[in-house]
Amino acid sequence: MGTSVSPDIPARFRATAARYGESIGVCSDQGDWSYAALDRASDGVAGALAAAGIREGDRLGLLCGNGADFVVAYLGALKAGGTLVPLNLLLNPKEMAYILADSGAVGLIHHEAYDAAAAAALDGLTDVAVRVRIGAAPSADPAMLDFGAMMRSTEPPPVGARDPQHATAAILYTSGTTGRPKGAMLSHANLIANADGVAQALALTPADRILVVLPMFHAFAATVGVLTPLLHGLGIVPVPKFDPGAISAAIGRHGASVFLGVPSLYGVLLRLDADMLAHWRSVRVCVSGGAAMPAALMTAFQERFGIPILEGDGPTECGPVTCVNPIAGVRKPGSIGLPIPTVETRILDPEGREVADGTYGEVCVRGPSVMQGYHNQPEATCESFFGDWFRTGDLGYRDADGYVYLVDRIKDLIITNGINVYPRVIEEALYAHPEVAEAAVVGDPDARHGEIPVAHVVLRGGSSATESSLRAWCREHLGRHEIPRRLVIRDALPKNAAGKILKRELRRSGEHERGVDTGRAPG
Repeated sequence: MGTSVSPDIPARFRATAARYGESIGVCSDQGDWSYAALDRASDGVAGALAAAGIREGDRLGLLCGNGADFVVAYLGALKAGGTLVPLNLLLNPKEMAYILADSGAVGLIHHEAYDAAAAAALDGLTDVAVRVRIGAAPSADPAMLDFGAMMRSTEPPPVGARDPQHATAAILYTSGTTGRPKGAMLSHANLIANADGVAQALALTPADRILVVLPMFHAFAATVGVLTPLLHGLGIVPVPKFDPGAISAAIGRHGASVFLGVPSLYGVLLRLDADMLAHWRSVRVCVSGGAAMPAALMTAFQERFGIPILEGDGPTECGPVTCVNPIAGVRKPGSIGLPIPTVETRILDPEGREVADGTYGEVCVRGPSVMQGYHNQPEATCESFFGDWFRTGDLGYRDADGYVYLVDRIKDLIITNGINVYPRVIEEALYAHPEVAEAAVVGDPDARHGEIPVAHVVLRGGSSATESSLRAWCREHLGRHEIPRRLVIRDALPKNAAGKILKRELRRSGEHERGVDTGRAPG
């Protein structure tokens, strides 16, 4: 691509589409989409949005599951000069309404599967004037624009004159562990830098096809599974839901070579019937992010599937990928690997001073993919930085080779009798038990000890393990201060749409048991 072309996302995508026009950009059972077709359809959407009044910088909500429709809407919104605000499909309408209002959205593109949620969220939001519906047939509401017709529109897409360094491409709302969710503002340059770094770190080529079952509205899937392929000529294989059989069949049908998952999804895949494993022959590498990968789970998956897992990590605010284990070179289990190209990491103390290798501190990140800030929250933005170093909130350390290890979220640290207890240490011990499928440890307040560790466990099918036998296992594998004071066996653990275990929900369940009012504002 020539340097004369402004390197915003639409310009980069158009250059990719010109180079790989007839290559498959999206592979699906409903029909494949070439890069040329994606370019034409998203041009139509962009032109129609501009004709409907969308202007440079306008925020557009997107409520859509995984598929070609999401990809075309994503590209069309950006080509129109809009700022995309993807909505979590699992939010209730009040939470969606809060995000639309907080972001200042003037439009919403939604899929017909979410008609009811969209109608409830839009009730009373008069500023959201441009309303688009993705559906097999047009809406009965004459004010609702039809996405299918927009894709065929001959209205010319606007000519962008944006500054990619400062124009916001997306506002991604982080899950609110306390209070309201915050909107991380990511520029075109932020996202392009992260996508380019990911492509280099994973040695991706146009021959690769990435299976995306993680929700495309989520930062991990949006950058690694959607934007990175679109800017580098790869194929995207979207799967709409966590169904191990459907995932395996899609891999087999479309020859996916890269798989993206979170640890809990790898745990579910371990239960696949042996005759389904043949579908995975085309997969050369799996990538795990979103949460720490238990060592026992990684080992079990790699032994059964014969596919390496590259563990990586990064927060939404950083694009999101900051580190990943190298695809060629030393992979260190338990580590999130090395910083990807253009990203720097440091381990800092509470005053922002760098600590020695091997010493615990806060993992901080610097580089061109770090967000512009939180939308309309200058104080929260300021609190999240030491100078130009973004504070991830992760407690970790770096080894002498530069590999980064996450110990826990700082807010998840449990202090028992003045001693630090790290939930991940307890979780690793529980995952090593042959009858434990999932485990999560949180701290509960305790009048005598300050806090006590509480373990929530899901057992494998047919297990005969009991709280007593699991506690005996912990006594054998953990220090006295780390043994869970309470151990709760559950049928399932609460998870978000990306499959990440929600510890805040486990804390709330503990509060409920103690008679604490767990009422909260939407968001």
